Amino acid sequence: MSDKINKHDKVKIPEVVFLDSHTLSLNNDLDFSNIDKICNLKKLELLDDDTVLDCCMNAEIIIVNKLILDKKIISSLKDLRLICVIATGYNNIDIKAAKEKNIEVVNVPGYAKYSVSQHVFAMVLNLATKMYLYNEDVRKGQWEKSKDFGLLKYYTFELAQKIIGIIGFGAIGQNVARIAEGFDMKVMVYDVSSNIKSNYKVYPLNQVLSNADVITIHCPLTDNTRNLIDKDTFELMKHSAILINTSRGGIVNEEDLLEALNSGRIAGAGIDVLSQEPPSAGNKLLHKAKNLIVTPHTAWSSREARQRMIDITADNINAYLNGKIINSVF
Repeated sequence: MSDKINKHDKVKIPEVVFLDSHTLSLNNDLDFSNIDKICNLKKLELLDDDTVLDCCMNAEIIIVNKLILDKKIISSLKDLRLICVIATGYNNIDIKAAKEKNIEVVNVPGYAKYSVSQHVFAMVLNLATKMYLYNEDVRKGQWEKSKDFGLLKYYTFELAQKIIGIIGFGAIGQNVARIAEGFDMKVMVYDVSSNIKSNYKVYPLNQVLSNADVITIHCPLTDNTRNLIDKDTFELMKHSAILINTSRGGIVNEEDLLEALNSGRIAGAGIDVLSQEPPSAGNKLLHKAKNLIVTPHTAWSSREARQRMIDITADNINAYLNGKIINSVF
């Protein structure tokens, strides 16, 4: 706990350690005042989990984005009572270890539903229109050499009346459905959770995969979803299907995705996530795959979404300080 005293109620204000704050701000473009006014915020820029214990041995509250908090770390932090994951996914936290120590773990659900949704459709539209390929052709001077007014090289398709299969139907998945209907698409939903609340019918996974023209993933990485999309599930998809993954890399088996793309098993894919981030040099999927668009885990990163992460985290901390827990991952 910090020695700083609130003059009004004489209560000590806790020190909150943000372990990897550098993963959020771009040129200091974010406002942390909603956290600063309720606690002493200590922002660190740790690059690996080996240094966590040295920086927050006495911490009661930790904010973390992507650093791993495993059983060893959690068990060693004797004063830790609250872990604020400043993200929606929390696969970097040993949840079982936190439960055993009665440490609350909270996240920021839904903060990026607009940012991720627009990223999904940026990828879908690129793959549907082949814009990324035509742009490269123009830059190489091929339009200048054309014998007529245009350059017709690739098959493209309209989204209207196509089926979009949405795997995971939380805040992001539901917003994707809303946008898809604006393109006059038909929506099919599969969700790993049985307690979603929506007006959409939920279908079995194999039915979604075999019918969808566009498949987009919006579920967390868990033991149940790891390698959810693999060689067997690719076999269910249409040859004309495109796959989008802006969720977590481990949900799609990357070797099987490479094979599916290069063999023509599916028509294309857009991914924002990998099982190893940053990727190792020479990653075959990045350098050998056909009809693949890759972005470096940036679907979540609009300024508005990043600010929303901070403000929701402030709400999470404030609720804890008032004896309540909101946005628990348990």
